Amino acid sequence: MFRLAYVPGVTPAKWVDVWTERMPGVPVTLVAVPAAEAVGLLRDGGADAGFVRLPVDRDGLSVIPLYVETTVVVAPKDHAVAAADEVAVADLADDTVFHPLDDTIEWTVRPGLPAFTRPATTADAVGLVAAGTGLLLVPQSLARLHHRRDLTYRPVPDVPQSQVALAWPTDATTDLVEDFIGIVRGRTVNSSRGRTPASPAEKPAPRQARKPAENGSGRRAVPSSRKRKGHRFR
Repeated sequence: MFRLAYVPGVTPAKWVDVWTERMPGVPVTLVAVPAAEAVGLLRDGGADAGFVRLPVDRDGLSVIPLYVETTVVVAPKDHAVAAADEVAVADLADDTVFHPLDDTIEWTVRPGLPAFTRPATTADAVGLVAAGTGLLLVPQSLARLHHRRDLTYRPVPDVPQSQVALAWPTDATTDLVEDFIGIVRGRTVNSSRGRTPASPAEKPAPRQARKPAENGSGRRAVPSSRKRKGHRFR
């Protein structure tokens, strides 16, 4: 069994499908975990590897950054930002912007005006946005995850972004972990990278060409098919 953790917004299905095709005898157990708890889960042995959101404390972990997500602003459909294709952070200066406790974006300066409360979760913040009390900036995958018919979202290009990475305990880099790393990196099924190659002693010896048999005089025997009637070979 291979245990794979993932944080909200990450969809591991495409990698799991490849795993299932290549490793039919090793089932995958998916472990959903809040972003703030993912590192602790890996260190405690609750999963073999996991998709996390950077930055994380890398002590004792191996990390492979994968992709960066667009940051979007979530707003009611009747809000002014809904009329734009993109929203500049300066356009949010007079709006209340929620900052949930599970925020996955590392802000230097938070946009907009501080909200009257810090929601515990992104889901709670989305509910407050739907109530018309403020806006929310999140990675695009989280906006899709918490989609509501009365809300919309628009990209905000000039703000920090969230990066997704694959992480696992460095001292527990098993063959199964190496196999999953290969899948995430797009290696083909025939690739040997990440595995220890066979030593020379384990490789089969090359086959040697068979020598023609010799007769008692030390001369090479001539196949009978080459003998001609009435002719003697010396």
